[in-house]
Amino acid sequence: QVQLVESGGGLVQAGGSLRLSCAASGRHFSNYVMGWFRQAPGKEREFVAAISRSGRITYYADSVKGQFTISRDNAKNTVYLQMNSLKPEDTAVYYCAADYLGSATGIRAGKADYWGQGTQVTVSS
Repeated sequence: QVQLVESGGGLVQAGGSLRLSCAASGRHFSNYVMGWFRQAPGKEREFVAAISRSGRITYYADSVKGQFTISRDNAKNTVYLQMNSLKPEDTAVYYCAADYLGSATGIRAGKADYWGQGTQVTVSS
C-alpha cells in the first residue's frame, strides 16, 4: 500500500511560481511511474506531466510544456512539479498519481494504482 501526500499549493499572482511536492509512503518508490494531474472547477481531470521510474524521461501535456517541470528524488520518495509563469487558467486542484511498473502511456490515460488527496493551486490575475 502506498500513500501519496501532496503539498506546496496555495495562492499566487499570475506570473508567479509554485513548487508542488508529492511524498510517497511505502517501499519501492522507484518502481512507480509518477504523474501529476489537475482538475479545475466544472472540468474533467486532465493529465499534466509524468516521469519514468528512473527520472530520465519526462512527459508533458501540450498546455504546460516549457512552463512546468516534473522531477523526482527516489531517495526521498518524492516527486515534484515546478510551475512557472503561472496563469489564472492553471487554477485547479493538483493530484499526484503512482502506477506500479507502469508506463507513460498508461498514466497519461489516467491509469494509476494510487492517488493523492490533492492540493489547491489558485492563480489570481
